[in-house]
Amino acid sequence: MRVFRFFALASFVLTSAILNGQTALRGPDGGTTTRVSGVEVLNVSGKPFFANTSTEWTRTLEDGSTMTLHLDARLARDGSGRVYRERRTFVPAGSGKESRLNEIRIYDPVSRTQTVCNVHLKECVIGDYKPRLNFETRPEGVFDNGNRSLVREQLGANTIEGIDVIGTRETTRMRPGVQGNERELVSTREFWYSEELENNLEVTRDDPREGKQFIHLSGITAGEPDAQFFAPPAGFTIRDLRATAAHPGSLGTDSSDQ
Repeated sequence: MRVFRFFALASFVLTSAILNGQTALRGPDGGTTTRVSGVEVLNVSGKPFFANTSTEWTRTLEDGSTMTLHLDARLARDGSGRVYRERRTFVPAGSGKESRLNEIRIYDPVSRTQTVCNVHLKECVIGDYKPRLNFETRPEGVFDNGNRSLVREQLGANTIEGIDVIGTRETTRMRPGVQGNERELVSTREFWYSEELENNLEVTRDDPREGKQFIHLSGITAGEPDAQFFAPPAGFTIRDLRATAAHPGSLGTDSSDQ
């Protein structure tokens, strides 16, 4: 009888706590995350540069209002084709807040390695890497078994930061039902490309599923960036996970700080 009363009391206390908002009765939830890709950089040699890259991401909410986020990061490529880029956190546009640095990535086509450094853990992981030396655009017309189509138009010549660029706009149409969409989906992408640097200096993506993304390079300096960009930050632990590591038995272990 006492045992029954104990469990009855415990059940009453738990139920009261839930009803009063003191206890959350549910399992864990991973939430929803979205990553916006910045301007991609090929591992071409002989065309070094350094730049700041800004990304502005605007989405229209169900009530018709908009939400705009912003981030600033640094981007560099040296004469041998090594690429340095940062991953930072979005902040509200116009807030004056600084984009927090989360990760540094270094892509080396010579050693065929990629180094990913977690700023919060102060740890860099070195892995194998296949250099990306060229890029081929998709031909115009229908693709994906007739579910999508691409139209491309030339926008002419312009200059960005005193550098000559050529503009291109691509419009992609997706048939209803391909991704659960009730109606045809139309998305556009606009590129302003520098032949001198073999790189896009501006990219605009407008997609009803993801909103509008505008990426712009500024403070562009043609020439060799500081070699310090292409080395792991001082004080970071290094882990070598390459298949070709000199000491296979030590894969996954920490080396001394550099």
